[in-house]
Amino acid sequence: MRPTPGALTLLASTAATMMATTALLSSTSSSFAVFRTVGAFTSPLVRRPALAARHRAVAAPSTSAFRFMMSAVDEQTSSSSPAAGGPGAGAGPYPFESVEKKWQKYWDENCTFKTPERDAENREKRYVLDMFPYPSGAGLHVGHPEGYTASDIMARYWRMQGHDVLHPIGWDSFGLPAEQFAINTGAPPAETTASNIANFKRQLKMLGFSYDWDREVATTDVEYVKWTQWIFLQLYKAGLATQSSVSVNWCPALGTVLANEEVINGLSERGDHPVTRLPLRQWVLKITDYADRLEAGLEGLDWPSGTLTAQKQWIGKSVGCNIDFDVDGLEGEKISVFTTRADTLMGVTYVTLAPEHPLVSSLTTPDQKEQVDQYVREASNRSDLDRTSSKEKTGVFTGGYALHPITGDKVPIWVGDYVLGSYGTGAVMAVPAHDERDFEFAAKYDLDVKWVVKPKKGEASAEEAYTAEGIAINSGEFDGMTTTACKKEVTKKLEEMDRGGAKVTYKLRDWVFSRQRYWGEPIPIYFPVTFPEGVDPADANPREDGCDHTVDFDSPIPVDEADLPLRLPEMDDFKPGDDPAGCLARARDWRYFQKDGKWFARETNTMPQWAGSCWYYFRFLDPKNSDMAFSPKVDEDYMPVDLYIGGGGHP
Repeated sequence: MRPTPGALTLLASTAATMMATTALLSSTSSSFAVFRTVGAFTSPLVRRPALAARHRAVAAPSTSAFRFMMSAVDEQTSSSSPAAGGPGAGAGPYPFESVEKKWQKYWDENCTFKTPERDAENREKRYVLDMFPYPSGAGLHVGHPEGYTASDIMARYWRMQGHDVLHPIGWDSFGLPAEQFAINTGAPPAETTASNIANFKRQLKMLGFSYDWDREVATTDVEYVKWTQWIFLQLYKAGLATQSSVSVNWCPALGTVLANEEVINGLSERGDHPVTRLPLRQWVLKITDYADRLEAGLEGLDWPSGTLTAQKQWIGKSVGCNIDFDVDGLEGEKISVFTTRADTLMGVTYVTLAPEHPLVSSLTTPDQKEQVDQYVREASNRSDLDRTSSKEKTGVFTGGYALHPITGDKVPIWVGDYVLGSYGTGAVMAVPAHDERDFEFAAKYDLDVKWVVKPKKGEASAEEAYTAEGIAINSGEFDGMTTTACKKEVTKKLEEMDRGGAKVTYKLRDWVFSRQRYWGEPIPIYFPVTFPEGVDPADANPREDGCDHTVDFDSPIPVDEADLPLRLPEMDDFKPGDDPAGCLARARDWRYFQKDGKWFARETNTMPQWAGSCWYYFRFLDPKNSDMAFSPKVDEDYMPVDLYIGGGGHP
């Protein structure tokens, strides 16, 4: 059976892609010898479950199908050998120069891989999505074509099966790395980013991937920025984008807030610069409002078990009890804790606060103040991830005491950096007899241990914490109850005493959505500017040095949608400074403007790199649409994504 001319084109292009990639990668590293056997290369990548949001299981083409592809190409190239006027006759190396250029020119001229108009009645669709590449100054690395080749093979395979295939590519082109590259080279980020994109595109085209280049987008494109900002405004109007004072990892040298993963031992991952913890005004997205839906959405997904587990742990749903401890000597003040083991409340022997807890300074006694202050300063230089991953738990006694909510007994209050102010209530009740971390801490600082749960059979060892369920002991009215029954009864009693009650919490935190950098989408918000009493705004100019004024951050105003996109100002000096307001605060002519005789100030924080890359797969559906981010029709035509090949952290 001979393939049709159209199929031959696709067969040849598939073989060309595979052979070009083989040559590129095998010449780069011997570890990629697996690329020499196409079937062996494809199977482990393509057969694994796709990491798409809504996955459709797919089957990889068999090795025999690849042999058919190769034989068809051999037949075509040999029929046009030098003896017959072509490049393919006889033994010898694959003729890259002639074959690659020939087919790539043909694909460009004939739009071979253009996404067809959907014919839902007669053809199935396949949306094949690649990991959104960041166009670095270094160009492609071997990891890019490794995944891209696998997805490209599937895209070609499905085209040959008669499916409507959408296989796009674009650029995740905002962000800190792009800005740092521009700073290092001394060129504006817009110029270096455009140059990097051109280089990436040249390299990808050399590899012969079957992308629909008509759908190419970059997160830095003006039209793309417009719709990213439009999405932010919809979140703001729905109450899901709000301002908050958040304790963050601030790096003065880089002039921006860093994620926990970007801080190692108190230093920035990029450049090893000192990092401190500071409370900053930040924009946050209230993703915690969707915690239940996120967890429910994991049900039924055909994802690797490790990925599902990581997602569930990230959401971190916990069902338990909130408990209030009064503070001895501070009338009206209380310390709230959350626990999933309310049955162990009678075994509490101390309470631990996060160093950033608001009550630390007020409940610390004078004789402990110096020691506590030093400890808090040291903790402020460590990221949350660094503090929680450290095996050694440290702390210091405040000199203050909490009152047990049921017995009224005094319980010492400690400060420990393993407790995070940004997670939960910033305080924990310590039950060393039944928690390994508390047990180690109590042993280190010679604190009391009280056993309040015993095994249903046998005895627990006094040399380690007993963390399993069992029977309540040394718990007064709750003695003899099973763990499950005791949880319910303790929670009920706390509710009756108005000192706590049932509660559901999540590890998931709201998304800090501000960056104090230049190269990002401007946040489309502005604020009123006020002047001292007696100053006529008509005579004032906050753009000038020495003008006394205040930006009213409590009164945010959204930019009118008709005025989008809000563009970045051109700046000769876009380097970060030590001002948490960000470098855009220095662009006074852009920041301050008049409207209806009043002065206003634009937001100087920009969005994080992920703002644009969160929704790129939707814009690929409708990249030329200037009236909306994407139309409902194309959403219905091609969503959901059928195959996504990328890192496990990208779902």
